[in-house]
Amino acid sequence: MEFKRVVVTGLGALTPIGNTVSDYWNGLINGVSGAALIKSFDTEKFKTKFACEVKGFDADGFLGRKDARKLDPFVQYALFSTEEAVKDAGLDFSKLDTSRIGVIWGSGIGGLKTFLDEVMTFAKGDGSPRFNPFFIPKMIADIAPGHISIKYGLRGPNFTTVSACASSNNSLIDSFNYIRLGKANMFISGGSEAIINEAGIGGFNAMHALSTRNDDPATASRPFDLDRDGFVAGEGAGTIILEELEHAKARGAKIYAEMIGGGMSADAYHMTAPHPDGLGAAFVMRAALEDANLKPADIDYVNVHGTSTPIGDPQEIKAIQDVFGDDIYRINISSTKSMTGHLLGAAGAVEAIASILALKHGIIPPTINHFTDDPAFDPKINFTFNTAQKRDINIVQSNGFGFGGHNASVIFKKYED
Repeated sequence: MEFKRVVVTGLGALTPIGNTVSDYWNGLINGVSGAALIKSFDTEKFKTKFACEVKGFDADGFLGRKDARKLDPFVQYALFSTEEAVKDAGLDFSKLDTSRIGVIWGSGIGGLKTFLDEVMTFAKGDGSPRFNPFFIPKMIADIAPGHISIKYGLRGPNFTTVSACASSNNSLIDSFNYIRLGKANMFISGGSEAIINEAGIGGFNAMHALSTRNDDPATASRPFDLDRDGFVAGEGAGTIILEELEHAKARGAKIYAEMIGGGMSADAYHMTAPHPDGLGAAFVMRAALEDANLKPADIDYVNVHGTSTPIGDPQEIKAIQDVFGDDIYRINISSTKSMTGHLLGAAGAVEAIASILALKHGIIPPTINHFTDDPAFDPKINFTFNTAQKRDINIVQSNGFGFGGHNASVIFKKYED
């Protein structure tokens, strides 16, 4: 069977370092940190008092106050980034077969803020079950693609991928597979997350997963640095329009890049810790390379999962060394989480956007906040520390790993007709 080719024709982003794709990209290449003291709730009694929050997002202005109240922030974010992507792709759905356009969306947690608010209200009451009628439809993780499809009248496949921090890489892979198998012409794909609230920060603090560098939030996300002490929570959304090549050409679409492969695997090891030998990470990168019919030598840049955790970073590098061998010294590696924080279920989408824009512009975004070399890492590896680097880029790979041992890796290349 001959697969259809799949291209990227639209991008949208709402991130802690920019509320549009262009602002996000400018923040990345200029090494801007999105971390600051949390403003959305009182952190006095919390071990971690900072995060990478979205800034200046006006849900009421975007949706209207009445509609905004019906939606959890993770859905608000999804609709916002998708509107930018739809405009960017020049889509007029009235002229397209919407039965062959779907939405596959990633979210690791879904409506956590809604769940927290409703349970807290109930706990403060007299025991009467006075819940908001929008409680359940605001909270469920699959509601984001539902609202996107309703807004645009899209009747193709519609669901949410939930695989923790690999969720939106999984959404991209599923969308890619539907299109290349001829099951659809286009997907709105990506992910969103909104967990910067008492439950989200408190829960990750209880796991000892978050950085507690409260005296210097802007430099707290330190992937591959000797003094890294945990990840920095982020929030936001990223949307990617994936489209069958001939469909895109027929409507005169601009093309950012071609998606050529994706891999998925499981560590089958531990609830939260990665495999100590990086086996799942190595397997998923090899699976993506095989799917794309590539060799490690074909990759120019790897946007790594790179969360800034003491145990996670070494395992990923061990896996890359295993897969790439001496080619590791030729490629660039960087973790854009050093700037955005960790967007959990949205991480794969916003990092795929960073990878696609790196292809387009020939610039590798940096891994900022590097101060002290960790002797655990080979000093000849190019982590793109602190400053963006220009280079010719033809193919990029982007990794996402999640609690439960879920791994997903995607590959994009420069488009050639």
